[in-house]
Amino acid sequence: MNSQEAFKVSILASGSSGNSLYIESEKQKILVDAGLSGKKITSLMNEVGRSPAELDAILVTHEHTDHIHGVGVLSRKHGIDVYANEKTWEAMTKNVGNIDPEHKRIFERGKTLTFGDMDIESFGVSHDAADPQFYQFHRNNKRFVVLTDTGYCSDRIKGTVKDADAYLMESNHDLSMLRMGKYPWSLKQRILGDKGHLSNEDGALVMTELIGNNTKRIYLGHLSRENNIKELAHMTMEHTLREHDFGVGHDLMVYDTDPDIASAMFAI
Repeated sequence: MNSQEAFKVSILASGSSGNSLYIESEKQKILVDAGLSGKKITSLMNEVGRSPAELDAILVTHEHTDHIHGVGVLSRKHGIDVYANEKTWEAMTKNVGNIDPEHKRIFERGKTLTFGDMDIESFGVSHDAADPQFYQFHRNNKRFVVLTDTGYCSDRIKGTVKDADAYLMESNHDLSMLRMGKYPWSLKQRILGDKGHLSNEDGALVMTELIGNNTKRIYLGHLSRENNIKELAHMTMEHTLREHDFGVGHDLMVYDTDPDIASAMFAI
C-alpha cells in the first residue's frame, strides 16, 4: 500500500443471497458482515489473496441471515473479534452460536471507534431489523461508505456520508420487475416500504445528493436475484447521474458487484 492510499477494498459478495466486504489499511484487516458460509467466505478472500486468519475484526450491520451466516464460524475458528450494537447482538445470538465473550464487542449506532490506523463511524438506517447500522471508514482524509439495506435515505444519513471517495450503494430491485414478479404481496410491500430496500431508481437519486468533488467510485450492491438485472441497475444509475450532469465515465465510475465472485481489490 503506497502513501497515497488509505484503503484497499474487495466486495467479496453482495446480493440477496449473502453479503460480505473486506477492507484493509496498513495496520488493519476488517470484514463487514459475513452472510455466507465460513467456507465460502474463506474461498472469496482467497480469490483476492487474503485469509480470514488475518482478520482483526468482523463488523455486523444487522441480524438478517444474508449478513451473519458465517460470523460465528469464522470467529470461533480464527479467534476474531465481532462488533455489533447491543440490540443486534440480542437478535443474532441464537443464529451465530456461541462466541467467546472476549470476542464479543459492542459498537453502538452513531459512534466512531478507532481500529489501529483507521476510524470507523456507524450510522443508523431504516430497515426491518432490531437496530440496523452501516459504516463509514475514515483514514488519511479519505472515506469509504457502505450503505445497503435501507428503505429510504434520510437527510441525516445524507449529511453524514456526503462526498465520500467511494460508496457501496444499494440497488436492490427494479420496480417493474418487483411489481410484476412472483413474490407474495406482503413481501413486495415489505421491500417497497420505508424499512425495506432501495430500488435502482431510489439508489441512483440518493447518489445524486451524495456525490461531491471527492467521489470517484460507486459500487452497486445488494441486487435481488429475482427482481433485478445487473445491466438494468447499472444503466439506471449511469442514466440518472448523467441526467444530473455528473461526469460518469471520467469524473467518476460505476461498478457492478456479484453474489458469488469477489470484486478485484481496489484502492482508495
